[in-house]
Amino acid sequence: LQYMMQKGFLISASENSEMGLFDDLFIDIGDEQSIDNDLSTYSSHLLNMKNILRGATGRSLVLIDEFGTGTEPVIGGAIAEAVLEKLEQKRCFGVITTHYSNLKYYASNAEGILNGAMTFDVQNIRPLFRLETGKPGSSFAIEIARKIGLPEEIIRNAADKAGSDHVNIERQLREIARDRRYWEQKRDKIRQTEKRVDELAEKYRSELETIQAERNRLIKEAKNEAKQITSEANRQIEQTIRTIRESQADKEKTLLVRRKMDDFRERLEQQEADSSLIDRKIEQLRRREERRSERKNAKTAGKPADRSKELQKPHAVEPGTKVRIKGQDAIGEVIGLSGKRATVGFGQILTTIDLNRLEPISNAEYKKATRELRPAAPPTNFSTAERRLQFHEQIDVRGMRVAEAVETVQDFVDEAIMLGFSEIRILHGKGTGALKEEIRSYLRTVPLVRSAKDEHEEMGGAGITVVKLDI
Repeated sequence: LQYMMQKGFLISASENSEMGLFDDLFIDIGDEQSIDNDLSTYSSHLLNMKNILRGATGRSLVLIDEFGTGTEPVIGGAIAEAVLEKLEQKRCFGVITTHYSNLKYYASNAEGILNGAMTFDVQNIRPLFRLETGKPGSSFAIEIARKIGLPEEIIRNAADKAGSDHVNIERQLREIARDRRYWEQKRDKIRQTEKRVDELAEKYRSELETIQAERNRLIKEAKNEAKQITSEANRQIEQTIRTIRESQADKEKTLLVRRKMDDFRERLEQQEADSSLIDRKIEQLRRREERRSERKNAKTAGKPADRSKELQKPHAVEPGTKVRIKGQDAIGEVIGLSGKRATVGFGQILTTIDLNRLEPISNAEYKKATRELRPAAPPTNFSTAERRLQFHEQIDVRGMRVAEAVETVQDFVDEAIMLGFSEIRILHGKGTGALKEEIRSYLRTVPLVRSAKDEHEEMGGAGITVVKLDI
């Protein structure tokens, strides 16, 4: 793609992607052994390394696949590390793939080199085809060997021969991958939950506003009606009192009239109380929304200061400036200037336009208008030791629906694997056996589940599944 771009070809990238321009491209990919030239596989790689070291500069791109392979691993890794150190000193650009642990260690401490790895689904032992930088990746050799059916005895023997240090490092890398996957799923669930909460809050606020408007209308009508009723009631009271006095009736009729007036007054007061209740609900929602906005603003304020540069608008229009046509939504980038006119690229279309019709915009506005940026993953800080202390090795899914129970068991097994527990218990009860069978079917799909059997009869029997994990 880099070579095609520098030769003027269109490549498979977004229209606002940016690529560098290099004076030299050095590539060591594939097997270049030659019987005619008496070159072995490793000799051909060394010849490429010599040519790269001779010609690489700060404006070179170096692409090397399976760095250091083709010879004895110890000396091959050492030579590869020495070559990598020299390339770093030359400050050239590049991408290098390797399985050698010494190169991963060197990259973690080198100033101009960054570790990276293609993400891997540890549970199902399959690639996810997504690059993540900052941490080295595991080769997952043992997991892949186990998945394709290599005898367990050979796998254990190989792990013993590799030594505890190497196995522990690979195990830590696997745990990092599991943790990353686990927290990514949790983060996605939290985002979905927050989205649903925001939608519900907006729905309730809208409904309350509608209710308030309707309430105000009804109260206005009720007050008008109440005035008429009060006026009529006063007339009736005067007439009743006059009748009582004229007939010299006992006090019971007078008390009855007063009781009716008290009931009427209580109904009016109840309407006022209902009105105040709705007002308080709306005020609570408004304050809750304000607190949520304050928390979001506090998170935004904690982002790195470099982000402010993307929000700054350039003062002048010059080549490379992101611009908008005044009064329109068209967004582009200035390619060149000619007097009072500018050549602007709008996507794949170039056009010449007067400078006074353009207004500069910030890089953030440009990116927002051209593509939807993926939000950066927030850092996740957690203590595995603390989580192990709080983890319970038995879960109870009795009474749950099948789908809910399987999902709960899935989270439970994932967390047990992440925290390094080798045995867990699932209490599902006996019943018809349908729930137990669905749980067992799921467990058979998890590669790290060594066995799933009934508990001993005196401790629960078929109502409990004991799961042994290959940790």
